[in-house]
Amino acid sequence: MRPNEISRRQLLGSLVAGAVGAVASDLAKTPSTDAVFAAETPNLTPTPRPETSEPAREIIGDPRVRGPFPILSTPFLESGAVDYDALADQARFVDWCESPGMIWPQAGDAVDLLTKEEKMTGMEALADALKGRKSALCLGVQGKNTAEMLEFARHAEKLDPAAIISRPPDDGKTEDDLREYWRALMKVVNRPVIIQTSGGTKYKGPGPSVELLIELAKESPYFGYVKEETAPVETRMRKLVAAKPTIKRVFSAWGGFAWLHQCRIGTEGLITERAAYADLLAKYWRLYDAGERVAAADVFSKLLLMLNLKETIGGNQLRSFHLYIWQMRGVFKNRLSREYGPNQSVPEKPIIRDAKLTQEQIDEIETRFEAIKPHLKPGDWK
Repeated sequence: MRPNEISRRQLLGSLVAGAVGAVASDLAKTPSTDAVFAAETPNLTPTPRPETSEPAREIIGDPRVRGPFPILSTPFLESGAVDYDALADQARFVDWCESPGMIWPQAGDAVDLLTKEEKMTGMEALADALKGRKSALCLGVQGKNTAEMLEFARHAEKLDPAAIISRPPDDGKTEDDLREYWRALMKVVNRPVIIQTSGGTKYKGPGPSVELLIELAKESPYFGYVKEETAPVETRMRKLVAAKPTIKRVFSAWGGFAWLHQCRIGTEGLITERAAYADLLAKYWRLYDAGERVAAADVFSKLLLMLNLKETIGGNQLRSFHLYIWQMRGVFKNRLSREYGPNQSVPEKPIIRDAKLTQEQIDEIETRFEAIKPHLKPGDWK
């Protein structure tokens, strides 16, 4: 037995033991406002929940916008252009993985390096790819200012996604700026709006307060969905969960590392750029939501096994070795990414870089991937 095989087994054992030991009491039940919500928003009709091994928690808000909504990674051609065919394949893959939904464009995955035209074309490609499929599409709608955000919002509305997600504007400086920005969004959308509480690379203003999120949710039945990633994250999560039914859904973020714990706080989904493991995320959520907490923790440990590669391989934790997984799963053709210029500037021409890996790094990725395979959906997604 080689030395690296011994450490691998030790790592697997410690991750499983740690995750299982983290399982605690079930989430408290929350009263349902499905009937009230459906009356206010007739185009959002709740669907029946499947039977589970414990009493079902009734769902507040739109049941389509719940569970893991991984953010899609943007694929690129050798020329540096967006690979829209691979982007559409990625959406079909995530749907095949039985993920409740997916999001694009949104992440810190250099999304600011995409042009307006590229974002709009990508939105159209995804809407077309998911026609007749089960996974819900959520489109990213934000901008440097309110005017740019509204341009994206109006385009997204034409494509009829299940939801949209919006982060603070680059030019926002105060909470009043955020209030007016999202109130403007209220006037043009007719579907659930997930507010991402952190901004982009150029945003220097405050995160929206819990009070503002509740205020906006009271003003529109489409608000009250939150991707929470503003410190102190878990303190804010507890306040938001306590504000149900005004607040309809709280999503975990930050790479998914704390998802197991935050589910016990009351989050009901995950938003992060981990779509390469969409079937693993979906399996964890099905088990956890059904009350199978120990089994869910075991699956969660397998997710950590992959995410913790950042400690071994390093690089951009949103892409790097994850791009190799995309290649392994037959979705991406390469490991190319766009990069920022000095001081997070947008270069005049795209800077394209290949995520190069040594054979030793590839061996480590493939060894860990073999360990998670029993939890992945079998078969061919194509």
